[in-house]
Amino acid sequence: MQTSPRIPMTVEKVVLARPRGFCAGVDRAIDVVRLALQMHPSPIYVRREIVHNAHAVQELRQQGAIFVEELDEVPEGATVIFSAHGVSPEVVAQAKAKGLQVIDATCPLVTKVHNEAIRYAREGRTIFLIGHEGHDEVIGTTGEAPDRIVLVGSEAEVETLQVPNPDHAAVITQTTLSVDDTQGIQEALKRRFPRLKTPQKDDICYATQNRQTAVKALARAADLILVIGSDNSSNSNRLREVAEACGTPAHLIDDVGEVEPAWLQGPKVVGITSGASAPEHLVQALLAFFRAQGIETVEEIEVVPEDVRFALPPELMAVRPRGAA
Repeated sequence: MQTSPRIPMTVEKVVLARPRGFCAGVDRAIDVVRLALQMHPSPIYVRREIVHNAHAVQELRQQGAIFVEELDEVPEGATVIFSAHGVSPEVVAQAKAKGLQVIDATCPLVTKVHNEAIRYAREGRTIFLIGHEGHDEVIGTTGEAPDRIVLVGSEAEVETLQVPNPDHAAVITQTTLSVDDTQGIQEALKRRFPRLKTPQKDDICYATQNRQTAVKALARAADLILVIGSDNSSNSNRLREVAEACGTPAHLIDDVGEVEPAWLQGPKVVGITSGASAPEHLVQALLAFFRAQGIETVEEIEVVPEDVRFALPPELMAVRPRGAA
């Protein structure tokens, strides 16, 4: 095994955040693709990235999954998997019209938000969706009630909102946002619309909250934080932002190859975490890099234990071999 060349650095210790990496929804989505490849005849198509991580997608592509942007690229009658971010009813209808065999890997927490949108729309409410324009999850949720959903991305936008009936509005949230930023937008909405209807349970997913809480603890212990995750991963970007909001410099990297040596000149303690769609082996590769540089002190900060699992979609359970893991 080739030894990594030593580079000048002031780092003396590495601290890992826990929890980090894959959440239950991502675990489930990746399991869905792997099991589908085993149980269904090839080819297996996946609409959009199953999760927002370049490495996870590439690994599944190497196992035989075919990733497409739209269902126009999928032959009639083929098997297609919907990503963890969910899809609009329009996409579901298109799949049905083409006779596709659909396996829905939508995260159950995203499905919860879709169901809230449907319920509020049936009640005739204007629905404020706190989220980022263009994100796959936002596109899918908006599709449930496009005539009633208004996307809100900042507190400043709240001040200019105009709705038919201010007393008959509701709010839902993209699941992967910053807890702190979302709270500010919700409070601004409540000030403008005092009778705003809110979900019984927070829409921000448990894993997003836990990883952001862990990063806040990491920021108190580290001089620099490296967040492993892809650029298009909302929750990974939020981890970097949360670290920086705590006053600790942070960088979002896809893998160890993106670490800039200049970052390591000055900090004595480097914190490492990873987004909910980033595989753990990327963290271990980064850790191996630091160990190869002579860093022997590695600690872990655990903020909250996680033990969440989601059942597989019924489309897979129906054909799953008895006794399969």
